[in-house]
Amino acid sequence: MSEFKRIPPEQALELRKQEGAVVVDIRDSQAFAAGHITGARHLDNHSVAEFIRNADLDAPTLVVCYHGNSSQSAAAYLVGQGFSDVYSVDGGFELWRATYPAETAQGSAE
Repeated sequence: MSEFKRIPPEQALELRKQEGAVVVDIRDSQAFAAGHITGARHLDNHSVAEFIRNADLDAPTLVVCYHGNSSQSAAAYLVGQGFSDVYSVDGGFELWRATYPAETAQGSAE
């Protein structure tokens, strides 16, 4: 894949089940702590370099923001860094939470 794909929450839920799939949440740390997709990793300017160094560049990588806009830029950046299977979740965490409230968690980043 040379570009990221935009996907709805329903497709993101299925991709999340794939072995090795990663969900990264680029919202601010307070929003992440208040609620995020279960198993998501918080990603910001301070942690992105380490994330890229340690990532499986071929693993499905789902990028989530608030509403699905900022995640597109972040997804494009990850593709530019060599990731081959990147997705931006349309509607962001807000739509995910409305669609799958049982698939959310609270707490701060790692």
